[in-house]
Amino acid sequence: MINQLFARKPAEWVASDIKTNQLKRVLSRWNLTTMGVGAIIGAGIFVMTGLAAREYAGPALAISFIIAGLGCSFAALCYAEFASIYPVEGSAYSYSYATIGELFAWIIGWDLILEYAMAASTVAVGWSGYFGKLLGLLHIHLPLWISNDLQTARALVAEASNNGTMPVLEQHYTSLALPEVFGISLAINLPAIIIVLIVTAIITIGVRETAGTNLWLVAIKVSVVLFVIVAGVFFIDTANWSPFIPARGLNGEGVMAFGLAGITAGAAYIFFAYIGFDAVATQAAESKNPTKDLPFAIIASLVICTILYIAVSLVVTGMVNYTLLDKAAPVAAAFMGRGMNFAVWIISIAAVAGLTSVLLVMTMGQTRILMAMSKDGLLPAKIFAYVHPRLKTPSRSSILVGILIALVAGFTPIDTIAKLVNIGTLLAFVLVCISVWRLRYTQPDLPRPFRVKALPLVAILGIVFNFGMMLSLEWENWLRLLIWLLIGLAIYFFYSRKRSLLGKHLKEGNETFHQIGEKHDHDKPTINNE
Repeated sequence: MINQLFARKPAEWVASDIKTNQLKRVLSRWNLTTMGVGAIIGAGIFVMTGLAAREYAGPALAISFIIAGLGCSFAALCYAEFASIYPVEGSAYSYSYATIGELFAWIIGWDLILEYAMAASTVAVGWSGYFGKLLGLLHIHLPLWISNDLQTARALVAEASNNGTMPVLEQHYTSLALPEVFGISLAINLPAIIIVLIVTAIITIGVRETAGTNLWLVAIKVSVVLFVIVAGVFFIDTANWSPFIPARGLNGEGVMAFGLAGITAGAAYIFFAYIGFDAVATQAAESKNPTKDLPFAIIASLVICTILYIAVSLVVTGMVNYTLLDKAAPVAAAFMGRGMNFAVWIISIAAVAGLTSVLLVMTMGQTRILMAMSKDGLLPAKIFAYVHPRLKTPSRSSILVGILIALVAGFTPIDTIAKLVNIGTLLAFVLVCISVWRLRYTQPDLPRPFRVKALPLVAILGIVFNFGMMLSLEWENWLRLLIWLLIGLAIYFFYSRKRSLLGKHLKEGNETFHQIGEKHDHDKPTINNE
């Protein structure tokens, strides 16, 4: 049915979702803000700064952060208006379903599934790297095969062999040998798997416990980020900023970068660092006052983190020439090079804490996206919308998502996962900007507790900035996104479209929402009576 593809979710259905919400409303404005900061500050500072400066933008990485921050700011304003209108879990998926139609909602929801799963997996791998460094400071080392995926393990050995740095690599691991089973080499990133399973247990237990854990983790890492900025200023050599924008040419990966094109490519690469504010919107069903607190938390967390990102990028590229930045742990390595070994301890602890908080919020956001889609009948409700009667959390979804994220983190290289995240997130932001702009014209009288001023301009800039960053990504990223979307469309047309509650409503004609709910009681998402 063609009409179903472009049918919008009725406003009374959204109102019913809000009224029948089973999740605990325990999150305050500042809980939401710290969750946003917790999700944003992490891999962007502690992991990706070094590679982005070294391979793409040079010292001009600060400009890359500004460009990425501007693109996010325009999208964040659109998110904030949407969140005040539709304070339900599901984020951009729910917004697009109410404004553009079911097919576009499915596409953006499917896109968000990729974004959150890959983001969480990337963070878990980054966490494992910093955890290994922290163990190294305690003179505890693990075998190469148990702390890296197979591709990364082989690459590390090959690089050390080619560069003549094998003795250095041997100092970091108890063994470089890869075990074999039936002639097949084995390697697994076990620390990444373990941290994902721990986080899964926390979010399954309850949202209050998750928020409390996140608050302490955010306090630790923000304090250390401020320490990095203040202490690092005294070690800046302005010569390292010259040239501030290196000449255009091939980077270490053989990709054309640097110059203005490199700054844009760097912005698209480190864009991963900003996606956390999107996770704030997924917590609408657990917010005490979502119409006011969600917009505040989205904008506040983004502003705070953008300022910190710019400052850290200037400090790190000022401390170390961009060509010598460490790819895996640039901040810690910068201070170690200055003989401040105690700072390495502090930064490593903060990185472990910081990445844990990102992983918490990302994994939690993933389950809320799945819950929203399943409540509309587009995914199996008995798995993804099940709310535990005592814990009041989507326990089945949390466990399943945790296992999948753990498997990806345990066996996939970090750069491959990260590239999947960025293009998906940028597409989601473009669609949100289009959706909120369209809603202003289709439903101008809809109550808007938070209203973006000069919306056409803000939406257009959001589209231009974010789509422009998409265009700067390599063609492989577009291919991966296309394959993922084709898989999603196949699932939609062969499964979801037939089970959609909205589709059933359209087929049955003039029945009310409540009649549909009674008639299709087995499709209801509030299955928690076991």
